[in-house]
Amino acid sequence: MLATSFSLIAFLFAIAAGLVGALTGLGGGIIVTPVLTLLLGVDMRYAIGASLVSVIATSSGAASGYVRDGLSNIRIGMFLEIATTVGAVCGALLASHTPTRALAILFGAVLLHSAWQVISTHVEAGHDVVPDEFTRKLRLHGVYHAAEGEVPYQVTRTRMGFAMMYVAGLLSGLLGIGSGALKVIAMDRVMRIPFKVSTATSSFMIGVTGVASAAIYLKRGYIHPMIALPVMLGVLVGSTIGARLLPIVPVKLLRRLFAVAVAIIAVQMIVHGLRGRV
Repeated sequence: MLATSFSLIAFLFAIAAGLVGALTGLGGGIIVTPVLTLLLGVDMRYAIGASLVSVIATSSGAASGYVRDGLSNIRIGMFLEIATTVGAVCGALLASHTPTRALAILFGAVLLHSAWQVISTHVEAGHDVVPDEFTRKLRLHGVYHAAEGEVPYQVTRTRMGFAMMYVAGLLSGLLGIGSGALKVIAMDRVMRIPFKVSTATSSFMIGVTGVASAAIYLKRGYIHPMIALPVMLGVLVGSTIGARLLPIVPVKLLRRLFAVAVAIIAVQMIVHGLRGRV
């Protein structure tokens, strides 16, 4: 009975996490970890394992909807996944040799600053962007569907975005997170990709990064079926709903939701780092 109650509560929390994760591009897993650890008393290593499984579920649930709606830029996602996957493998290999307390605190501080930057930006990217030569060669420009019709956009500073994606993957392997926040920030703030496209492409990407990290946690025995299964199912349901809502949700509201979610995650990362729980 106790196990059933736990599974139901975890499932309901996971639906909410998947919904927010799909709308913001964070991935539901990074929201699930603090919920499982702080509210349900799950050991953080097993919470991270369930989180990574849910990251894969988020990508599966949301990505298909975003591709169908023309929001995900698959060319950008496949290109940047090279950096995040290599970074995730490197991070997983370094995880047992790196003090993650200081890294978690630093990461939290960077996220807080990034959340402020995102919410203080009112001009949508992609309209007056001048693409660099590397971006033109890769043909990373695109068009997304909005309420006013098809909106073309350009991409710039691809090399810098690629470097940030490696850092995002590295943090994913080190801390067991999907690092969707850093991916969205890299695409939105650095590469000047429109926010909805950044969010959708991030959701498309995080599954591959999650698999690279989850394989290490599975090998170490930190993915428990009784924890991971209800979380995975809940996040899958929530992310599918979020994918359907994203095309009609105003960008301003998305930015605010993103900033709040990132700020909450940042505080959790800092607290966990200070307490030595990462």
